[in-house]
Parts: sequence; structure tokens; C-alpha cells
Amino acid sequence: MLSLQRAIELNETMVHQEHLLLHAKNVCYAMGAMARYFGENVEHWQAIGMLHDYDYEQYPEDHLAHTEEPLLAAGVDPADVRAILSHGYELHNDVRPETNMEKSLYTVDELTGIIQACARMRPAGITDLEIKSFMKKFKDRKFAAKCDRDLILKGCEMLGMSLEDVARICIEGMKEHAAEIGLLPPNSQ
Repeated sequence: MLSLQRAIELNETMVHQEHLLLHAKNVCYAMGAMARYFGENVEHWQAIGMLHDYDYEQYPEDHLAHTEEPLLAAGVDPADVRAILSHGYELHNDVRPETNMEKSLYTVDELTGIIQACARMRPAGITDLEIKSFMKKFKDRKFAAKCDRDLILKGCEMLGMSLEDVARICIEGMKEHAAEIGLLPPNSQ
């Protein structure tokens, strides 16, 4: 089973841009919250979230094509590699998300981008972000326009959960790490 420390070590060999490291942390903490919801191993799910964009910085046009072989060679369990690959379903590959972990990663990858953008616009950062405010921004397709809302909704459907429930879980998970992901009020960081 992939540990969070090992995922961080592997990720740091490939990912150096600050915004990509921040995105990895956002997904990591959202995945931890989803694991808690499903009664699964929080650190394991966080590790998958941390490592999900392993090859993106170096191969943005060929994302996930340079992930499987090096991670397997580094000793990452094939099931964990499959989970990472599954977030590219229908975008970069045909690895359909099947487990709750895979479906969660598929969903929260894009979802955390909207949460991050919402929190950055608020004077109190993520500390007082409520689902009502998130939903208002989610419905505005011009806000955080690069985040694929249809994919997020498809992922929620795969999970058998409402967007509100998934977003609430992820927001709470990210709040726990607000300082680390730069989402505290400006005067408190």
C-alpha cells in the first residue's frame, strides 16, 4: 500500500511548479476526506491524491502516458497505479473508475480547483466557505472556467452522491489543512 511519505517523495522527483504542488495537496486532502467518508484508509487515499498528476508537469499534452511504467518500476502497487490512471478516464485513457477510491479521484481532481478558486475570493479564505456559496460559483460556468463541471457531475453520479455532499466533504477536508494550502485569511498566514 502506497504511503503518503512515499507518494510525496515520488511526486517531488517529477513535480516542481508551485501551482501543481498546491493542486496535488488540494486533491490529497480532499481524497483523505473522501476516504474518511467511506471508512477507508485516509493516508492511503491521500497518497493516491498526492501522486495523481505525477507526469503532468513534464508531459502535459501526453498526461498519464508516462505514469504507469515508472511508478510500477518504483514499486508502487499495480492497484494504486490503476487508481491514478483512472482519473484520466475518457480524457487520456480508457481506465474506467471502478472503486470508490477511483471514482473519488476522478471527481475531486476538478472539484478542488473550484473550491480553491472560491476560497481565494473570500476574505476569510476557506474557513467560512459554505456549500451555498460554492454552489453559486459552481453554477457560474465563467468562474474557474477551466474546471470541467460535467466531469465533476459524472463523477458524483458514479459515486451515487450529490454534488453538494461531495463538495461539502472536500471543503471540510481542505479546511483542516487551510494553512498548508494557502487558504487562510491573508492576515493570518
